[in-house]
Amino acid sequence: MAGIDETLRDLVRLEGVRGASIVDYFSRLTLGAVGDPSGLDLEAAARGDTDVVRAKLSTLELLGYRPERIEDILITLDDEFHLIRPLTRRTCQGIFVYLVLDRAGGDLETARESLRKVESELDV
Repeated sequence: MAGIDETLRDLVRLEGVRGASIVDYFSRLTLGAVGDPSGLDLEAAARGDTDVVRAKLSTLELLGYRPERIEDILITLDDEFHLIRPLTRRTCQGIFVYLVLDRAGGDLETARESLRKVESELDV
């Protein structure tokens, strides 16, 4: 099992990653964040992305879908991918991982695979 700091360090080592955070979407608290200090405000982004996660989970409930069906939420910008991965393991409920990936220099599929791995290994 990996802790928050170790998990974030592993994520930002991926090619093209501009930042990553782990967020509690019940309280809106950022549990950890790593990224370029002159770049994106990861804490502000995490607070806003809490609304995205809550809205999607609410929509799934309206449709009668289980929340575990979400793998990730992808937001595509002109030069970045923003990936949000709600964690569904019982010990991680209420937590999501947020990753900002450079669109030109990053590998989206590798990033998504790394987020899948985080879900199985993160110990919060």
